[in-house]
Order: sequence, then structure tokens, then C-alpha cells
Amino acid sequence: MDKVIRHSRRAVIALIGSVVVLFGVVLIPYPGPGWLVVFAGFAVLATEFEFATRTLAWLRKKYDMWALWAKQQHLIVRLLMLGGTGLVLVLTAWLLNTFGLVNGFLQLGQDWLISPFFT
Repeated sequence: MDKVIRHSRRAVIALIGSVVVLFGVVLIPYPGPGWLVVFAGFAVLATEFEFATRTLAWLRKKYDMWALWAKQQHLIVRLLMLGGTGLVLVLTAWLLNTFGLVNGFLQLGQDWLISPFFT
């Protein structure tokens, strides 16, 4: 019975940790805690799995290297990174029909604001 409980616990931790990691990966391109959520997911997985401990350390090292690199870049490069993030946000809002809802509410008549998923 103890073996069943241990394996069940590992399975639940694997499921929860994996869902948190995947959610974090989806959040990475957006402003906010994307990487923090990824790190939290791997921390959950690391409570039971050695590979997650190694992966968490490796990811942290790579993230710190990237953050240092980004800070050392010229202002134009940092503005381009910010612009890319803004582009991802605008594209996501368009695909989720945010602009289409505003278009309909304000009766603007701009059909191009409607997401292709909601036509």
C-alpha cells in the first residue's frame, strides 16, 4: 500500500508540475511572471524528480545569462525587444477578438479589426 501511495504522489506532482511549466511557457512572451511560473513548475517537479532539479539549475543559469546580455545591449536593441513584446500582445488581442468587440461596441464598421477566428 505504501508503494501505491508513493507512486500516486509522484504522478500527482508530475501532473501539477507539468501543467504549471506549460502554463509558464505560454506566458513567457507576455509581460509578467512567465519565467517565474516556469521556475515554480520545475521547483514542484524537483521535489520528486532529479532531472527537474538539474533542469531548474540549468534554466536559471541561462535566464541569468540572457538577462545580463539584455542589460548590456544598446538602447535600440532593448527597444526592439520591447516592440516585439508589444507586437505579441497586440497580435494576441486581435486573435482573441478584443479589437472586434470594441469595433462592434463602438460601431466603427472596421471589419479588419475582427479576428479571423470569430468571423
